[in-house]
Amino acid sequence: MSSFSDIIREELKVFDGVFRESVKSHVPLLDRIMRYVVRTKGKQMRPMFVILSARLFGHAGDSTYRAASLVELLHTATLVHDDVVDESPERRGFFSVYALWKSKVSVLVGDYLLAKGLLLSLDHDDFRILQLMSRAVKQMSEGELLQLEKSRVLDLDEETYFTIIRNKTASLLAAACAAGAYSTSGDLAEAERMREFGEWLGIAFQIKDDLFDYGTEDVGKPTGNDIREKKLTLPLIYTLARCDKETRRKIIRIVKSDRKTRAQIDEVIAIVVRTGGIGYAEQQMVEYRDQALRRLHEFPQSDIRSALEDLVRYTTDRKN
Repeated sequence: MSSFSDIIREELKVFDGVFRESVKSHVPLLDRIMRYVVRTKGKQMRPMFVILSARLFGHAGDSTYRAASLVELLHTATLVHDDVVDESPERRGFFSVYALWKSKVSVLVGDYLLAKGLLLSLDHDDFRILQLMSRAVKQMSEGELLQLEKSRVLDLDEETYFTIIRNKTASLLAAACAAGAYSTSGDLAEAERMREFGEWLGIAFQIKDDLFDYGTEDVGKPTGNDIREKKLTLPLIYTLARCDKETRRKIIRIVKSDRKTRAQIDEVIAIVVRTGGIGYAEQQMVEYRDQALRRLHEFPQSDIRSALEDLVRYTTDRKN
């Protein structure tokens, strides 16, 4: 990861300070939780995309660091709320906020993070950046609800799947790239170019996550979590559209079951592999990644462009 983070090492230090300051609270319990959130935050990929997108058009400034912090605040808020919805005990290898402080506190913490993000932008008149981010949050909510609706009836075609991941996952990465570009260019057309870049990359990123569930040779041991949670992702959607009726009925019966066994999950994974679902999903992932790279190559060659390209490739080559 160092190849693309080294070039913005100083900017990441500034961002870290702005982010830490932005989550502080005078309420002791909340401040203690915020310190835990900061300590357990992930790879900070979205802030890196903000900063690198900004650097394509100039030097990062205060609005860039606020945009990066806003992205991280919104992303963290959605993760805290997701853990409540999913009743998840872990996040990034640590206990989740939900596991440590339960539902009521977690919902309020998520709300607090959202409010802090809004105020960070409003207090500095970053209205256009806030608009970009607010649209992304709306899309994320729509994507999550559409996925929940479809998981109840297991009625999901490929077009709807792409609508879900475009909203649920790609929208925030797209907004991050657009906000970064706008923070230094002040140009909405350039921000839109980078928004599309981020959207295509975000779709590739989500397909990669889907593939982790099937544990191909490239991504390690299968988990079957998506199957266990009745989520229809691209490899399975492809398989259901192409297998015979009897096999389709068997897969649907297993996925719908609330008490599916490990052996049944492994059986579904084996069918998906045999039918070509993994290969098809990998192909789609590469196509969206390459579409993002083509957009990136419209900009002049520079160290920043090379770092962005490395970060793009990391998102689809990563092992976890």
